[in-house]
Amino acid sequence: MARKLKLDIPGPDRRVSVEEVREKGWKAVFAPDVARPTPLVVELGFGRGEFLRHLAAEAPGDAHVGVEVSFKRVLKMARRIARGEEANIRLICGGAERAIREALEPASVGAFWINFPDPWPKKRHHKNRLLQPPFITQLAHRLIPGGRLEIATDHVDYAEAIDAVLDGEPLLENTQDVPFRTEVPGRLHTAYELQWRAEGRPLHFWSYRRKDES
Repeated sequence: MARKLKLDIPGPDRRVSVEEVREKGWKAVFAPDVARPTPLVVELGFGRGEFLRHLAAEAPGDAHVGVEVSFKRVLKMARRIARGEEANIRLICGGAERAIREALEPASVGAFWINFPDPWPKKRHHKNRLLQPPFITQLAHRLIPGGRLEIATDHVDYAEAIDAVLDGEPLLENTQDVPFRTEVPGRLHTAYELQWRAEGRPLHFWSYRRKDES
């Protein structure tokens, strides 16, 4: 018998909607926990949330936003951070495309993190992949000059597509001397990443930044 999903939030509820962000702005959404919320740190598809919590703990003065399409995952994450010290996190339940398009202003983000997005491995489903050229362009426009885009995947075919998309975006430049790395020293391993490593899957890590056009 499945356990009943707990809906109560044992502390501050740090979930926000796209509509609330559009109405109030990030400064009000993060008040009084973060004095200067922008530039934001945004993780798209935070899954179990351990990576986002790690980022927030490492930079307590910065505003962190997690976007996740799964209501259940957002609820569980909201319950976890309500019990803890992570007052510098806000959560949006919904698709990344809409969140980027409607909740983030141009040049308002210091870093985007996208860890192991769904590869949609079947060829007929490739159109559903998140990391397509128009979406990468939207991310680039929302980064501040010098802002970073960090991406990871364990899927070889998706890696080839991601590499081509990033290389083709004129607003971004690679921060590494290789197209991608297979290891990043000091990087937190997510629960899913540990699973992929145990299975021997090849890992790919990209680090790009927004060009300083000045």
